[in-house]
Amino acid sequence: MKTLLYYYTGAGNSLWVARTIAAKLGETEVIPMAGTGDTVDVTGADRVGLVFPIHMWGAPPLVNTFISRLKGGRDTWFFAVAVNAGAVAASLKRLKNQFKKRGMALSAGFSVIMPSIYLPFGDIIPEEKQQQLFENGKEKMDVIADALKERHVMEVEAGPFWQNLIFSGLNSLVKYQVPRMDRSFLADEKCNGCGVCGKVCPVNNIQLSDGRPVWLHHCEQCFACLHWCPEEAIQYGKSTTTKKRYHHPEITLVDMTSRPRQSGAADE
Repeated sequence: MKTLLYYYTGAGNSLWVARTIAAKLGETEVIPMAGTGDTVDVTGADRVGLVFPIHMWGAPPLVNTFISRLKGGRDTWFFAVAVNAGAVAASLKRLKNQFKKRGMALSAGFSVIMPSIYLPFGDIIPEEKQQQLFENGKEKMDVIADALKERHVMEVEAGPFWQNLIFSGLNSLVKYQVPRMDRSFLADEKCNGCGVCGKVCPVNNIQLSDGRPVWLHHCEQCFACLHWCPEEAIQYGKSTTTKKRYHHPEITLVDMTSRPRQSGAADE
């Protein structure tokens, strides 16, 4: 049974989740959402999955744009996996509604908890806690794979009512401000102009000018630039200078830079 698994990743968590699920399913192609073109025809697939992180309590704009470009057949079975730090909220419910507006059905939606990479909200958790989340994630993905193999139609996972209400409201308030939130990024004196920050950005939001990164204001707050900088020279305001960086230990810089990118993503 052919499965297409599309992913969006910043620090590698979602790519690792996509690869892990693919290994459990078999006959699965793992494809980056970025750079897929104006139309994504998936009519020949039996299952089509989306794996992505939660940004600002909702799906990133690139994911919403990707769904708007999907072309599925009558029997195409869609599912989604939202990678988050414990606040999936109503993200998958909203995604299900977006599929419905396109005349397609999101048959299942799952939440997988991974380490948070959003440094403005706190520090990176210790490695032993990271490893525990990875082990918990593997167990959850066993459950996900079993459900996918049987193509069970089920309610998408969501947070408690208060979380859905509050965080969905916050997402609605801030999502239009996100593209210009890159004004807080900067490169400090450790920057050597290597250009890694631009290469890992999934929406091509960073260019080098005179050997220094310049952010172009269609940011998605994935923080790939900050976490993958080999010199730890990328900062977000003044709060990140002493904080550790993170990327999933099984995802490499080659994984991040060999995938296509796209020149920005329209909002939903």
